[in-house]
Amino acid sequence: MARGWGNWPRYTAAKPREAVDGIKARSKRGSIGQTWWSRRFVQVLESFGMGARLTRGRSYARKGQVMDLRVASGHVSAKVQGSRKRPYAVSLEITPFDDVEWTQAIGVLAQQAVFAARLLAGEMPDEIEDAFTEAGLSLFPRGTQDLGTACSCPDWANPCKHVAATLYILAEQFDVDPWAILAWRGRSREQVLAAMREFRGSGRGTASDAPAAPKPLPLPTSDVDVAAWFEGEAGSFDAARAAVSAVHAAPSGPGLLDVLGPSGISAAGRDLAEWLRAAYSDG
Repeated sequence: MARGWGNWPRYTAAKPREAVDGIKARSKRGSIGQTWWSRRFVQVLESFGMGARLTRGRSYARKGQVMDLRVASGHVSAKVQGSRKRPYAVSLEITPFDDVEWTQAIGVLAQQAVFAARLLAGEMPDEIEDAFTEAGLSLFPRGTQDLGTACSCPDWANPCKHVAATLYILAEQFDVDPWAILAWRGRSREQVLAAMREFRGSGRGTASDAPAAPKPLPLPTSDVDVAAWFEGEAGSFDAARAAVSAVHAAPSGPGLLDVLGPSGISAAGRDLAEWLRAAYSDG
């Protein structure tokens, strides 16, 4: 049953049963969350004043009481093993961004190729929360009014320890897959990258207008190489280094270049994407 935050009736706790195939939090002590985006999510949760319930939920998460966590647009579901034989059903609800809001967000994200490069490499750019703010949106819940919860347990307090445990395991899921944050807000990895590519490619001409591929050059692997490629252009150096690093890390170079489209960064008179595509084509 859905609950309002901050209801605290008397409830007698019982020792939970051992979960089967539970998801144990990787953090054994201290705070949960390894990356800035998962730590930011936990920081938001802790700012809601959940108190001891959040602490007990963290203990449940570390014991592996959470099972079958699934993230979908606007919805997270999980099962949490408590003291009863049947696991409790937990759901976490957040309002997905609508089409107009996602168009605004993509417009901000697509202005920098480094966003797509870092996301494709499995890294959440440090500036992405600011990008959503610039689009008039909040990537994370702003308050309890933005986060709906429900649990089938008999404890009417919100959050109950089962909800709190699920929130912590969700934070660690964000460590593993930062795209889950965007999926919860309504867009999959493929949808975001496709929209960014479409936005970046608009108004830049067709494939038939593209210049002939340049003669392949060795792909840069160090700061010195990248600086040489960009002929001392300090303004584009950091973005270039991040993009090149992401291409090296990605399983398929050409696939990443197709996603990024023109980079807008010039190297020896040609766009970075052209040089990288030629380098990969040369083998």
